[in-house]
Amino acid sequence: MGNFDAPGVAESIEALAEHLPTLGARVRVRAAANIQDPSDAVSIVAADLLTDTADLVIAVGGDGSMLTAARVAAAANIPLIGINRGRLGFLADVSPSDKLESLEKILAGEYNSEMRLLLRADIITTDGPKDCGLALNDIVIKRHKVGRMLDFRTTVDGRYVNTHGGDGFIVATPTGSTAYALSCGGPIVTPNLDALVLTPICPHTLSDRSIVIPATSVTEIELAEGVDRAEVSCDGEVTGYLEPGQKLRVETAAHRVELIHPSGYDYYEILRSKLSWGRGNRKSQVSD
Repeated sequence: MGNFDAPGVAESIEALAEHLPTLGARVRVRAAANIQDPSDAVSIVAADLLTDTADLVIAVGGDGSMLTAARVAAAANIPLIGINRGRLGFLADVSPSDKLESLEKILAGEYNSEMRLLLRADIITTDGPKDCGLALNDIVIKRHKVGRMLDFRTTVDGRYVNTHGGDGFIVATPTGSTAYALSCGGPIVTPNLDALVLTPICPHTLSDRSIVIPATSVTEIELAEGVDRAEVSCDGEVTGYLEPGQKLRVETAAHRVELIHPSGYDYYEILRSKLSWGRGNRKSQVSD
């Protein structure tokens, strides 16, 4: 899987489609890949057939491609590995230069794996719940009208938490704690913790801070009087609108996604690398 219009993605996928059959694997690639003269071991299929009979999903691209692939892999109960062709690479942690060697080792059974939780969002209407999507990183409610503050109230497990004013609200998984929530001042939560992060976006009250809650908890968000609607997004994609009198319910999804990493994967090394930690003294940091 991947965004074939992004730089380097099509080239990497073509290289994989050529190399993986030499390791005894059969490859399914979306038709948009436009691979010339594929071998008998390479099937060009429609997007909705990619995971049929698959044992592993390989996402090529940035973290955005990984977020899309994670939802597909989780729904099909198939593990996922990412080859980074993006800018950051928190999730896609195989470098393009190492992709063939890394995949050879992974197919030989040399890898680390971990389960990452997902979130599901439902909008509770008078007609019942309406599915609003799945997310690996976060589910966000944001103001619909630019220039107006969003007023809303939150509850956790049916208990009133706060009435907020600001640009919006984030419910993030540990995976998503290093994404939008981090830029809003939220904490970093290691992926092995079953916890969720609730983080207000640009709160009007400075004491309105992030809260870490159990992953088993259910968060509900309801608009205050006078607010006409708000956008709901899952992993950055707008998936619905919250109207007055409705509630947005966010909870852990029933299924998780298994992420595959090369042997020796170290989450703290990823943090140091991506967040530029431990770069030496002040003088060297300035020169960098």
